Amino acid sequence: MSGQSFLGGAALGLLVVAAYVGLVASPPDAFQGEYVRIMYAHVPNAWVAYVAFAITCVASALYLAKRAPVYDYVAHSATELGVVFTGLALVTGSIWGRPVWGTWWTWDARLVTTAVLFFIYLGALLVRGLADDPRRGARLAAVVSIIGFLDVPVIHYSVVWFRTLHQPASLTPGDIKMAPPMLAALLLALLAFTVLFAYLLTLRIRLARAEDAGEAA
Repeated sequence: MSGQSFLGGAALGLLVVAAYVGLVASPPDAFQGEYVRIMYAHVPNAWVAYVAFAITCVASALYLAKRAPVYDYVAHSATELGVVFTGLALVTGSIWGRPVWGTWWTWDARLVTTAVLFFIYLGALLVRGLADDPRRGARLAAVVSIIGFLDVPVIHYSVVWFRTLHQPASLTPGDIKMAPPMLAALLLALLAFTVLFAYLLTLRIRLARAEDAGEAA
């Protein structure tokens, strides 16, 4: 079995277990009730988006420094996946917000900065796609991606820096504000989504290599 196949199997197995634990085995929240279960999809989507754009930022910097195509493959692939997972984080957050906050959307600091992140990296993909020269498009996308990553710490600390409806972090060193069963369900979901992202990233990088080889042929 190849490493890629192993990742795919592990991702599928972990997602099934995480879905069962999050939807069935874990208890409802004392205040949010059953709506808390959306957290087991919302938080992992946001986490994976952070990871994806961190990879994009590093790979983009390496591409600008060394011009090696492999770094562009990684940056492009991670950007696409990061946009998808950011979009899913926004959608699941809105689904949670409707019954808990009474609205699908509010101009909350974390929501707005996350939406900005989504459009920044969507813009990076558009810049790449609209460029006449693929290599120039890759360079421009790399610059946008590096600058865009500055928004990630703003998102993370927005609940501290600004007055916001969004709840503060429940997992901080030495201060865990979650019951053990809910914590276990969340950590399992985070692991499952991370492995899924790793699997999808390897697939997308492989496709990027094939596309580049096809264009060069």
